[in-house]
Amino acid sequence: RGLKSEAAASTRRLLADGREALELIDQELVPALDEVGRGFEAGTLFLPQLLAAADAASAAFEEIKAHLLAHGNAARKLGKIILATVQGDIHEIGKNIVRVLLENYGFEVIDLGKDVPPETVLEAVRHHQVRLVGLSALMTTTVGAMERTIALLHREAPGVLVMVGGAVLTQEYADSIHADFYGKHAMESVRYALRIFQTA
Repeated sequence: RGLKSEAAASTRRLLADGREALELIDQELVPALDEVGRGFEAGTLFLPQLLAAADAASAAFEEIKAHLLAHGNAARKLGKIILATVQGDIHEIGKNIVRVLLENYGFEVIDLGKDVPPETVLEAVRHHQVRLVGLSALMTTTVGAMERTIALLHREAPGVLVMVGGAVLTQEYADSIHADFYGKHAMESVRYALRIFQTA
């Protein structure tokens, strides 16, 4: 329902009562967003509700970010990650949720936005010297652009890992386009990033 002020107030109250910030993300916000995502996929929720839910979640995340900053936890940076919605695709909801989660877990995220050509992703990888890229595609017509982007990165920036996500993707398709990781849900991408950077 997009209850932004209520989401922010509830988050502030829980943090004041001693709940851990990252526990709130794991146990409250991510399950809620997953539920909305399942409703959208099942056709019981529609794009306006999805956007409203993302707005409310963002309000809660902002409170968590402020709390972490106030308590000195936000300075910890685990590493840089580039995110982009592939060329031809203008959907950013899933990517934006992943971005907020990654930032709250201590990553520096370089968000290239939507409709991003493969060459722009490669240029950003070289400029920022990142080792992990996240690509999103929501439409079947744009997964070809995802495949081209992955091929370019693997050819021109060996050593860079590419994680992918989006409503139309499956593990089998991700394997067929040579993605290094497929995240069905936003939190899976975060766990993969933590694994990559903590073993660096």
